[in-house]
Amino acid sequence: MAHCHTRESTVTLPAAEPDALSLIVAAGDPWEDEKWTRYKWTIYRGVAYDLTDFIQRHPAGSWLVQLAVGRDCTALFESYHLRPEVATARLQRLPRLEGFPVAAVPRSPYPNDSKLYNTLRARVRREVFRGEEAAGAHRSGTEGAIAAVLGAAAAAYALYSCAPGLASGALLGLAGAWIGLTVQHCGSHGAMSTRPAVNRALGFCDDLIGGSSLLWQYHHQVSHHIHCNDDAFDEDVFSAYPALRFDARLPRRWFHRYQHIYMWATFPLLQLVFQLGDTAALLRGRTHGASLYGATARDRALAVAGKVAHFALLAGAPLALHGAAAAAAGVLAYMSTQGVVLAATFAVSHNVREAKALAPGTLVAETLGGDMARRDWGLQQVLTSANYGGVVANFLTGGLSLQVEHHLFPAVSFLHYPAISRVVASECAARGIPYSRYKGLLEAIAAFCRFMADVGAAEQAPLSAGGLSQAEVAQRRAAVLARF
Repeated sequence: MAHCHTRESTVTLPAAEPDALSLIVAAGDPWEDEKWTRYKWTIYRGVAYDLTDFIQRHPAGSWLVQLAVGRDCTALFESYHLRPEVATARLQRLPRLEGFPVAAVPRSPYPNDSKLYNTLRARVRREVFRGEEAAGAHRSGTEGAIAAVLGAAAAAYALYSCAPGLASGALLGLAGAWIGLTVQHCGSHGAMSTRPAVNRALGFCDDLIGGSSLLWQYHHQVSHHIHCNDDAFDEDVFSAYPALRFDARLPRRWFHRYQHIYMWATFPLLQLVFQLGDTAALLRGRTHGASLYGATARDRALAVAGKVAHFALLAGAPLALHGAAAAAAGVLAYMSTQGVVLAATFAVSHNVREAKALAPGTLVAETLGGDMARRDWGLQQVLTSANYGGVVANFLTGGLSLQVEHHLFPAVSFLHYPAISRVVASECAARGIPYSRYKGLLEAIAAFCRFMADVGAAEQAPLSAGGLSQAEVAQRRAAVLARF
């Protein structure tokens, strides 16, 4: 088939679709062949589009659309637009790539095929935003939250810079965790402001607190959000294995029986794990769950600069002004405190019995056990997430306490999640769909600990139910991550 690049042409696939290897041989490798690599391509619902000229014109910022480069973007695209009819019309005006080996690209879920998700989105537009989402209402009203979070962080750092030590380091760690949970998280999703530059700047706060906004976006938005609790595609499920076993489909080791106890000793090391993981990801060009196809050389340079700035602020300045002992105590307290807070607030959202395929025959087990291409994406997000607390918890965690709503509407500011949660809860009740909710964080942590004990002691799921041997885990990851 001759290659053609036009605005109105369409991708033509053979009636009997060949396998991916045959397509690559016939049409060229989309990630290696110059015929395709000269384009910033993406796939949306089986059609290949050229994003090259559109990236800098993307209304919500270039960094968000860059996540779509080199992969099937359907789930990213459909889960990020409250008005899909408008966004789809704009996307379909982009140049199409005829003859592109679409079937060689791992297929994304299709959120808009979910009746549940379509109904929820329509109700949220009608009942929460009343049509004002067209003017950016879903990304408005966050100025007070931004001021509170960044003001607290500035005060904590002022104290730390004057008197670094265990107490001030722990306080700064709390402030850093609050940034990570709230303005960084929401900003990187493009949901904290109607202005892309503000969202981008808030996202870069992740670099200042010790993370990497670039790598977080690929790990969190491409891997975790799209494939929540999928043992093959969700980086958060398998990245801690074998130290921690979050899924009964993974092979069990003897020490997993005690993981609900020793995991609390590993959480203070989370920041160190981030640093090692970020370094490895920058060197190899991918996180555990997603390749950095859209990342530019400038993006990578900024990620390195962010690391330098973080350690200069956290360790360099205290070392120069107050000596090695004070600096070491401050760094240790900062990293340990931030690690425990982030682990405790993140892990409980998806690692409780209700959100896992621990027991065969449950709705969540049936959903995750089915073919990804045929799953109800909206149902998966509801079933694999759990909420806790109310308005206060929502404010303190940047909406992560209302994880169900966050996964369904990641491009909406967390300040709107309490109102959205009432819509989601009522719709789930009407449909008989389980909606997991705990009274508060302590109750959720208790459920998390029980789950970790249960999954650590559970026999591995049989092969017929999706269980994997150690060799199969390695082979499956290699196959998935080779082009995901």
